[in-house]
Amino acid sequence: MELQANDALIIVDVQNDFLPGGSLAVPEGDQVLPVLNEYLQYFTQAGCAVFATRDWHPENHCSFREQGGPWPPHCIANTAGAAFSEALALPAEATIISKATTADRDAYSGFEDTDLAERCRDAGSRELFIGGLATDYCVLNTVLDACREGFSVHVLGDAIRAVNVEAGDGDRAIEQMKQSGADFLTLEDFRHQ
Repeated sequence: MELQANDALIIVDVQNDFLPGGSLAVPEGDQVLPVLNEYLQYFTQAGCAVFATRDWHPENHCSFREQGGPWPPHCIANTAGAAFSEALALPAEATIISKATTADRDAYSGFEDTDLAERCRDAGSRELFIGGLATDYCVLNTVLDACREGFSVHVLGDAIRAVNVEAGDGDRAIEQMKQSGADFLTLEDFRHQ
């Protein structure tokens, strides 16, 4: 895989609340950290744009059970749970994209109600590489929206993990992403440059 300087890496929601010990932990979510860090080395060396999306919820967010939503409170803005994992080696110049920032709207996609698409286009990016958490929610919806926006989308298949609320959700999400036009890569595709 030969990276171009105008390619972009999008890291989805690698926040403490989605990691083991967090309020909405993704099983084995921490396993994406060393893999994403290796990808970050390739992308930063190639001079690519790096974006990191995050849930950045108010305390009374509509996705929380107390408000009738499906999830426990998570990723409340300016709390430790909403912070990116300290084990994630985000470069200082990474662009942070906050989503679902108002009480009455949820957003699984990094593109929903944000300027991510515009920022990718401003960076000259046509090829987007996406990894993070969770396969069957925010990664899935970010990938689907990226495809709808006309980008060429590559999912970092070894740097995603699923919630699997229902058994097989992760596998179904992968199939859906493939059907939308995304392809799947792993570190092996980068190591043989």
